[in-house]
Amino acid sequence: MNEVEVHNRDLLGVTTPSGALGVPAAAATGVQPYQFLKAFIDGDVIHSKDNPITPEQLQPASVDLRLGSVAYRVRASFLPDRRSTVIEKAKAVMDAHEIDLTHGAVLDRGQVYVIPLQESLHLPASVRGLANPKSSTGRLDVLVRLIAENGVDFDRVDEGYAGPLYLEVAPQTFSVVVRPGTSLNQIRFIRGSKGAALTNGLLKRLYESNELVRPPTEKLAAHDSLVPVTIDLNGDGHNPIGYRAKEYTPRIDLGQKYHYDWQDYWEPIYPRKSTLTLIPEAFYILATREEVRVPENLAAEMVAYESRSGEYRVHYAGFFDPGFGCDPSGKGSKAVLEVRSYVPFMLEHSQPVGWLRYEKMAAPPIKLYGSGLGSSYQSQGLALAKQFKPIVLS
Repeated sequence: MNEVEVHNRDLLGVTTPSGALGVPAAAATGVQPYQFLKAFIDGDVIHSKDNPITPEQLQPASVDLRLGSVAYRVRASFLPDRRSTVIEKAKAVMDAHEIDLTHGAVLDRGQVYVIPLQESLHLPASVRGLANPKSSTGRLDVLVRLIAENGVDFDRVDEGYAGPLYLEVAPQTFSVVVRPGTSLNQIRFIRGSKGAALTNGLLKRLYESNELVRPPTEKLAAHDSLVPVTIDLNGDGHNPIGYRAKEYTPRIDLGQKYHYDWQDYWEPIYPRKSTLTLIPEAFYILATREEVRVPENLAAEMVAYESRSGEYRVHYAGFFDPGFGCDPSGKGSKAVLEVRSYVPFMLEHSQPVGWLRYEKMAAPPIKLYGSGLGSSYQSQGLALAKQFKPIVLS
């Protein structure tokens, strides 16, 4: 066994002889970084039978998952059970209609689809998986949720799971075109029974030293292991502070980049009296006042819904890889908010609207967000999904 093989076995939690090269499994608790994910792929913890996992799928602390060649339109969202497989239940109970994705196919807004993914898992007993939509998926208002066989939760894969993965896809605002290999979500892996949560003391110290967010004015106290961010409804005073999705728009091919004219899909929202009244069920793209930072030894997740803020969703529980907002130029990155309210609700400038959960990395990744990985949203301000042509501001 060569040194690379020994190193990979250690990262996977396989016992190696005393003094062997590698990181002991007990020392690798927390969110697994790029180099550990590479070891997972090399060791078939995450694998694909027909199409090998590519380097482009690897992120600093997550792996992009790819759609397979067929989708099943079902009449309703559902969770699996222990009596049948996901596809068996989709066909027997959910009136599934099979759709070939080979040459591209339209997923219509307002419909629910279950799609087998190309990747499967064979997790060690001490490692679990958590999934999130990719940033562009959320910004197009496409609800996606990972499903594992016999799972009782969306977006969670239990320790020791061995089997296939599926994605529930439900476009809410735009109909979208997908094909085999389209990536709509990502998965991260956490080792250790205590997970990767920061202590409140450490979280508070990092927050107060501006390591996590950079508020332009007053600070807010972090609590309940969450860091608050506030809404920007003023901007620079004359450019849009947000966008509201139009009704009855053309479909969007998710394989396109910088292709669509944003004005065909979005109404700009300009600053007015530092307030914005949300129309129920309308979809908005807004941004935080703060610049969000994710140091190399941490990862972060935006909580999708927090009742203390109001009856609206602010995010698709998006994941922020290590290095987000830490551009060497010093330019920060705002968090883009994907907002839908369930009742008419008035937002006011600088009120808390979102909550970030920071997690410890098992080790700093050898590649960070934005550093040669083709990251689309580093140093961002208010930004639409990458499928749209850049917005030229005055």
